[in-house]
Amino acid sequence: MKKNQENAIQLDVNEVPKPLTWITLSFQHLFAMFGATILVPFLVGLDPAIALISSGLGTIAFLLITKGQVPAYLGSSFAFIAPIIAAKAAAGPEGAMVGSFLAGVVYGLVALLIKMVGHKWIMKLLPPIVVGPVIIVIGLSLANVAVDMAMNNPDGEYSLTYFSAALVTLAITIICSVFFKGFISLIPVLIGIVGGYVYALAAGLVDFSKVAEANVFEKPDFILPFITYTPSFSYEIILLMVPVAIVTLSEHIGHQLVLGKVVGRDYIEKPGLHRSILGDGAATMIASLIGGPPNTTYGENIGVLAITRVYSVYIIAGAAVMAIVFGFIGKISALISSIPTPVMGGVSILLFGIIASSGLRMLTDSKIDFGNKRNLVISSVILVIGIGGAMIKVSEQFELHGMALAAIIGILLNLVLPGRKDAEEEQNMNENTAA
Repeated sequence: MKKNQENAIQLDVNEVPKPLTWITLSFQHLFAMFGATILVPFLVGLDPAIALISSGLGTIAFLLITKGQVPAYLGSSFAFIAPIIAAKAAAGPEGAMVGSFLAGVVYGLVALLIKMVGHKWIMKLLPPIVVGPVIIVIGLSLANVAVDMAMNNPDGEYSLTYFSAALVTLAITIICSVFFKGFISLIPVLIGIVGGYVYALAAGLVDFSKVAEANVFEKPDFILPFITYTPSFSYEIILLMVPVAIVTLSEHIGHQLVLGKVVGRDYIEKPGLHRSILGDGAATMIASLIGGPPNTTYGENIGVLAITRVYSVYIIAGAAVMAIVFGFIGKISALISSIPTPVMGGVSILLFGIIASSGLRMLTDSKIDFGNKRNLVISSVILVIGIGGAMIKVSEQFELHGMALAAIIGILLNLVLPGRKDAEEEQNMNENTAA
């Protein structure tokens, strides 16, 4: 009886909470997404305030498109970190925004296709043997970024003080993640950043000058098409950004399956995979229109739902509104910007490693047999091409880089190598056994 009470739904999807409960639980979701959402713009050189605003706007758009049936929060996507950095180097932040918008358009086209012919085709196009290694590539290709941030000062020279701040941040994050239960275990990134910030402050690494100069309410540095720049399209930007949608679509599907189990609904059928994918794509397009990083559904917030048993979309919407408001508070934006690089580097070491490990977990959970030469070949080629940074360069305008190239080659290998039907049948048997 006690177990049933513990597992009972506290607030169902469309229940409206009482005001105090509403505010408290919305703050909880805000904290759960905060650390990871501001880390992405910090790494790629975008305004963290706009990332907060775009995550809030994107989440509200997602809730509207899914008819208020899917309690998911959307935040900054890690899969786009390397492509955004490359796109900015090639065409500035404006080029990265154009690429992000086009990636969102791909979501819309996939949603339309699923609406017309069903969703089974995309599951066959993106099996675990392709997606797992590509996710590993996302994490490991960023490893050098995390280590450089952790060890080196702004001049690119090794600094023991910097590295110590990174290690303290990493240690706090790991302790909160492993040794604590409940809500604290859901926000280890945020607690790690705060703890590392305090250490960095004591070590003299924090500059408060911009915080003191900032206004309480301040307009973020929006990047607006046809206002701050004129959009231009190039094959290079398209090839850098658009193929990443292959990976994030698979990530989205996985999140919907997990969320459905938590909430006790089949979101693939109702409101339909096409609606949730469209909502995710709309969030990414909204972000690109104001200068934020692409968005994706957040596993951290799914974890909050699982622990609290509170599924109300009104609470998710409340967190979204709070994120938008925070984005316009200049003091908060300046405080985020004052976080020293090694603190973010320390957190990144764990986060990027977790991304890679989640790819391994996908392969393990799917019971991929690496005694099978077909699986061994597909995964090996994806890993080396992706992590090695291979690229196809036909001209200055036509380049296909690392992760995107690895994903495309992985899909092609899966389609052309013999034994695909046997692999699909084995995968279906494994899924049925797991179910």
